[in-house]
Amino acid sequence: MTRKSVAELLDTDEPAWPMIQEWLASAGDRVEVLPRDERQAEQTLQQLQVTVRSPLGAIAYETGGLLIDSGWLRVLGSGSERMSGSLRSWNDGTVDTFGLSGKALLIAHDAVGGFFALNGGAFDGDPGNVHYLAPDTLEWDDLELPYSDFLSWALTGDLASYYADNRWPDWREQVAPLSGDQGILVYPPLWAAEGGERARRSKNVVPVTELWGLTHEWRKQLGLTAE
Repeated sequence: MTRKSVAELLDTDEPAWPMIQEWLASAGDRVEVLPRDERQAEQTLQQLQVTVRSPLGAIAYETGGLLIDSGWLRVLGSGSERMSGSLRSWNDGTVDTFGLSGKALLIAHDAVGGFFALNGGAFDGDPGNVHYLAPDTLEWDDLELPYSDFLSWALTGDLASYYADNRWPDWREQVAPLSGDQGILVYPPLWAAEGGERARRSKNVVPVTELWGLTHEWRKQLGLTAE
C-alpha cells in the first residue's frame, strides 16, 4: 500500500481541529494543551497515516498532547517538553507493546498506570473501539467508544466518578507537579485487595514506561496473558 505524504494527509476541507477546539473551550482550565514541534507533528501524522479530518490526526498534528484534570489523564499527541512520550514513540516499537504492535494503538494513559488503546484486532469487540487497561483489575475493558467519543469524554466527561475508586484525598497535590512521562506507583498495587485503603498505600513517582512494564509482569504472574 502506498503511504500518503504529509501534504496529502493535511489536504482536507473538513479538519477536525475546529470541533476539538470547541471541546477544549468547554473543558476550560481542566485541560493543558501542550505545544507541538512542527517536525515531530509531521512525522507523527505520517507514521499514523491518518488525515487531520479525523480527531486522532488532528490531535497528532495540532498538539504535543493533552494533560487533563491536573494531569491525571494524558492524551498522546506528537510529543512536547512536558510529555515527550507521543503517539509515535509509544507505537513505533521503542516501547515494548507486549504483542500489541500492529494490532492496537496506544492513545492515552493515566497517572496510576491505566492505559488506553484503539483496537486494531488485539481485543475482542469492534475494531476502532477504545479499550482501557485498568490498574485495579489488570484487564482490558472495551469502553465501546470510538476515538472521537473517547476524546470528548476525556475533555468534558465525569472523570471524578470514573476514577473515584483509584484516587485518594490528596491525589491532586501529588499528580499536578508531574510531567506527562511520570506516574504514581501505588504499592501494594491497586489490584491487590489486601493492600487496604488507597490513601494508606505507598506512592512513588516513576516513569510511565515503568508502570507499563510492571503491569505486563503482573499480568503474566496472574495468568492474564498468554506470554
